[in-house]
Amino acid sequence: MATSTPGRSVEYESVSGDYLAVRQLRKGAAGWMLLAGLGVAYVISGDFAGWNFGLAHGGFGGLLIATVIMAVMYLCMVLSLAELSASLPTAGGGYSFARRALGPWGGYLTGMAILLEYALAPAAIAIFIGGYVNSLVGIDGWVVYLGSYLVFVGVHLWGAGEALKTMFVITVLAVLAIGVFVAGMLPHFDAANLFDIAVDEGAAGAGAFLPQGYLGVWAAFPFAIWFFLAVEGVPLAAEEAGNPARDMPRGIITAMLILLVFAGLVLVLAPGGAGAGFMADHGAPLVGALQAVYGEDSLAASFVNWVGLSGLIASFFSIIYAYSRQVFALSRAGYLPRALSVTNRRKVPVLALVVPGVFGFCLSLTGEGDLMITTAVFGATISYALMTLSHIVLRRTEPDLERPYRTPGGILTSGIAFVLAIVAFISTFLASVEAATWSAVFYLVMIGYFFFYSRHHLVANAPEEEFEAIALAEKELR
Repeated sequence: MATSTPGRSVEYESVSGDYLAVRQLRKGAAGWMLLAGLGVAYVISGDFAGWNFGLAHGGFGGLLIATVIMAVMYLCMVLSLAELSASLPTAGGGYSFARRALGPWGGYLTGMAILLEYALAPAAIAIFIGGYVNSLVGIDGWVVYLGSYLVFVGVHLWGAGEALKTMFVITVLAVLAIGVFVAGMLPHFDAANLFDIAVDEGAAGAGAFLPQGYLGVWAAFPFAIWFFLAVEGVPLAAEEAGNPARDMPRGIITAMLILLVFAGLVLVLAPGGAGAGFMADHGAPLVGALQAVYGEDSLAASFVNWVGLSGLIASFFSIIYAYSRQVFALSRAGYLPRALSVTNRRKVPVLALVVPGVFGFCLSLTGEGDLMITTAVFGATISYALMTLSHIVLRRTEPDLERPYRTPGGILTSGIAFVLAIVAFISTFLASVEAATWSAVFYLVMIGYFFFYSRHHLVANAPEEEFEAIALAEKELR
């Protein structure tokens, strides 16, 4: 039965008493260390591949400036999300924050932007995995992509606790590979190598530091984002955390600090040892940098190639977790088809894992990793703007909301992230008009789905909708 309030933009449907009983996640599966590991795992593939394409767009100087600016954006956003995730710990993450602050339209737009990011990022990573596997055993293409999805979606179907622990072990191996890379490249660093990209004399402000000029800094933003993309997914594990009020802030902030260190080391040492021009289009930049200074058959390069593959796997594996929880939460509340949120006896949302996986695999067949990056960043930056705006709105509209953790700097911090997110969003059109256009088409199609169908079939007793339902009931009683 549907219920609605005149003048409102959504309608709610009553559901059976066991609706939520078959849509439950496993409580207490993750403490703050696992959450920090999850945050690092989401992102660590960005250190192994993808970031280096920004060298072609902005040179070392352009990518360096873009990375510093994006690091500020992410740090400010993470501090804002630490507060929101401790106050509103649901599996919807950023979508649920925006739902509370900006209403059902704001929640849906945020959720779809996050879903666009998380559906596309694994496709890009699968392509990069293919590049690493090809350099090891000479196999690439659809076989590698399909195998990646089958194996790691399968592990997630096993159970959340098991999946998160497996992810943590894989992430530790990836961190070890970065440590070997750093130790191997430090003796060979030469600052002159950073500036070996040919200068575009026709670009405004062009020089050795900015070979593509000032505009190259902006065009490098999507690739600087790859150093940090998806760390904001930690709040998606809130319903499976042991103590969300304590664990969520500690986990996401710890992860961000680790990622800042990794980004700085990789960005400077890879082109500083092997040359920025050589790194600009390399499919496996860390391995390529070590091969350039030690030889193709060197022990260090082989080690980082084999063990470094775990970095790509860690991100691939963990973002599968993220997209499944985002789909689960949106489906449970009725924004997406409700069948997607049904969980099995191990408290795992099966269809929420499988359906986006099929979609991502099909996209990976394009082989366009840099295109997938820009498309994922398109969705990510929209969600960043809406999530940080939600922090600002909730600080003003709900000052008495229980906040176990409070963002240092308050709305100034989230305001900085909000402005930089908008700047980063515009940069996607500079990096690839094609990718941004296709992303916009997908986004508009999903907006149409909500406008014509799902906004009339929301579930009132879903966690993200209960607050609204209670407020409506109280209003009607007055």
